[in-house]
Amino acid sequence: MKAAFSYLDNRIAPVFDTARQIVLVEAVSRRIVRESQEIFADDLPVQKAIQLAEFSVNALVCGAISKQLQEMIVAYGTQVVPFVTGDLKEVIYAWANNRLHDRRFTMPGCRGLGRQRFGCKVFKEQEDTIMPRGDGTGPQGTGKRGGGMGAGGGRGQGQSQGQGGQGAGRTGGAAAGAVGFCVCPQCKERQPHQRGVPCFEQKCPKCGATMARE
Repeated sequence: MKAAFSYLDNRIAPVFDTARQIVLVEAVSRRIVRESQEIFADDLPVQKAIQLAEFSVNALVCGAISKQLQEMIVAYGTQVVPFVTGDLKEVIYAWANNRLHDRRFTMPGCRGLGRQRFGCKVFKEQEDTIMPRGDGTGPQGTGKRGGGMGAGGGRGQGQSQGQGGQGAGRTGGAAAGAVGFCVCPQCKERQPHQRGVPCFEQKCPKCGATMARE
């Protein structure tokens, strides 16, 4: 069994999205047989997911993590054990001995070992900073359901006013079009980002690699 632990100052890093350092730990029959330190070569979420896959880790043990990045890492075949806190060595030992369910390793405001994203109050403000819209584009508005005009003049099923201005409601509708770009980490092809469609769910039209948010 092989796991990666994101850390900062010898403790589990509080937010994985901004973490750069990890410890790779391999254990056999609850005995740690190998440890090594690695640094992420890139801050792009998709590159972090790819690098974890290249390390052949079975699981990532980390602190708070955005939903988008967690889903991307899982899509590359790595289990995510989020919202863990504590001294790095103690967390590694607890993982090797199947004791991460101990409440002292759970971030304040979070649930137990399952640690579903919406069960962690402490992550709300952190995620709003990292992924304000949920797709990395800015604050997401809330509004009443029903017919309405999007900010770009297109007819939609909802309209909302958020901190970042008007936009399409959660129930659908066309806003001002694409916001930003999706970029291919392999060939650097850029495609307009379509609101509501995460970049990591798109394939590069040139080389077929998974796209990433620019």
